[in-house]
Amino acid sequence: MSSLTNYFYIALTIALTVYGQIAIKMQVSQAGAMPAAGGDKLMFMIKLLLNPWIISAFAAAFLASISWMGAMTKFQLSHAYPFMSLNFVIVLGLSAWLFNEPMSPVRMAGVALICIGTVVAAQG
Repeated sequence: MSSLTNYFYIALTIALTVYGQIAIKMQVSQAGAMPAAGGDKLMFMIKLLLNPWIISAFAAAFLASISWMGAMTKFQLSHAYPFMSLNFVIVLGLSAWLFNEPMSPVRMAGVALICIGTVVAAQG
């Protein structure tokens, strides 16, 4: 059995991934709807790509990849990868809290199933 401290790499990967998703959503929401015209779409996307928060989200994704490499030195992929499903759970919860996105009973049941599946998969 791996030391509890080895799970830090998995937790860091999850935290960085969640940060990136939330940061991108916040900035895209603030930017507004994508323009209809082709040239305006391109400028809209370039402006987003130059946004410091979006850049930090990309940096977080890169750092998450490095952290994941650390996790791969400590665990078998088949043990570590199920924990990545917790990204869905955390992002769903944060999107309900931060963006007032709906949290229906069906979504909550899905989250419960993901959590149960993660525990079961990590045990096997």
